[in-house]
Amino acid sequence: MANLEKGNKKLGTAWAFYDWANSVYNLVISSAIFPIYYGALFKIKGISSVDFLGFEVKNTALISFVTAFAFLIVAIMSPLLSGIADFAGNKKRFMQFFCYLGALSCIGLSFFTLDNLYFGILCFFFGLIGFWGSLVFYNSYLPDIAYPEQQDKLSAKGYSLGYIGSVVLLLLNLAMVMKPEWFGFDLSISKKIMKSGTPLEIESALETVRNAASFKAMQYSFISVGIWWIVFSQYTFYYLPKNTVNNKVTKNVIFNGYKELKKVWHQLEENIILKKYLRSFFVYSMAVQTVMLVATYFGEQEITWESDSQRTTGLIISILVIQIVAVFGAIITSRISENIGNIKTLIIINSIWIVICIYAYFVVSPVQFYITAGFVGLVMGGIQSLSRSTYSKLLPDTKDTTSFFSFYDVAEKIGIVIGMGIFATIDQISGSMRNAIVFLALFFIIGVFLLTKVQKIVAKK
Repeated sequence: MANLEKGNKKLGTAWAFYDWANSVYNLVISSAIFPIYYGALFKIKGISSVDFLGFEVKNTALISFVTAFAFLIVAIMSPLLSGIADFAGNKKRFMQFFCYLGALSCIGLSFFTLDNLYFGILCFFFGLIGFWGSLVFYNSYLPDIAYPEQQDKLSAKGYSLGYIGSVVLLLLNLAMVMKPEWFGFDLSISKKIMKSGTPLEIESALETVRNAASFKAMQYSFISVGIWWIVFSQYTFYYLPKNTVNNKVTKNVIFNGYKELKKVWHQLEENIILKKYLRSFFVYSMAVQTVMLVATYFGEQEITWESDSQRTTGLIISILVIQIVAVFGAIITSRISENIGNIKTLIIINSIWIVICIYAYFVVSPVQFYITAGFVGLVMGGIQSLSRSTYSKLLPDTKDTTSFFSFYDVAEKIGIVIGMGIFATIDQISGSMRNAIVFLALFFIIGVFLLTKVQKIVAKK
């Protein structure tokens, strides 16, 4: 373990590199390959719903409800863990635990079929907890390793590295899925069909074999995510500081995290601008995260694709467009905020999100979906990066950064629970994801309204 001082460029790069390591989960599992794989599981069986815990649940509603429940667990669990980590000074140990939990769960997804539905759902559940649980501690390191004037650019650098790294692995996974023969997957068909089958029968047999090989390639993609995540995170873990204090954990400190949240809540009464900012963040973030979590499921079900192969290719291309554009979106947003301020920039971005949600209701063709993906990418990278750095800069002088970022993360996770819960309920009742997507525009509208109140306080200073 290296011992580098706060503000050191190498330390900042090592911190940001964790985005490179873990963002492959967010792209391959949350956004691209897994949603396609999940949809294919139901298409193979010719069903769109499943019996789960005694209830008949629509497939997209099921994954949304499971996602909401996982975020609820993270929201409840993270204050307890961050309280212990702050007291014991070993938040890197916790970050490593969740990193490995998430990575191994991704590997477990390679065995997911409808015949072992509960095992697959558990792997998805723990993968999500591992990813977001590690981010609680990762985000809390930002004010520890960088000064306020460095944090906007370093936060943007992290997101940019994450987008680039995840695209690199997704391109490899895309090649595996679309050209499985390049990677040694068997595409041969029986000699009997080759010898006596009609051209139509041979073509059909080849298509069946190719689909099976692509399906197997998706399973290997989940393994590649877990390995990538573990291997590249070692660079971050080597440079991040380990212990800042060496207190012994006792029963009295188990609930320190919740006490710290209460303490943070009281401190917000003295920091009006931070309190109002958190209120606006809570509202618009629930919509942002929900859109990002369901975008591919929306494209898989609601867009009119000509064939299964076009659906797979089209969805992955859409996600690639989002990731590539998001790199520039994060950088452009950072520069705009330098000129007009963080809050004004967030108001603009939220306004664009409103238009996107309304437009998505009418999206039917692949081309329209690609256009939507481009705009989502533009504002996705910017709103995530700027939200995190804005919060960091508004924090009061304190050494208990984990507690403040735990409060930030709890607000975000509870927002996601509400957002995904509402989305899944509308999807389940109405039978259409379109109705759920357009409803999210309401949260962005409220977010803009609340951000204008923050801007008024900023303007008076």
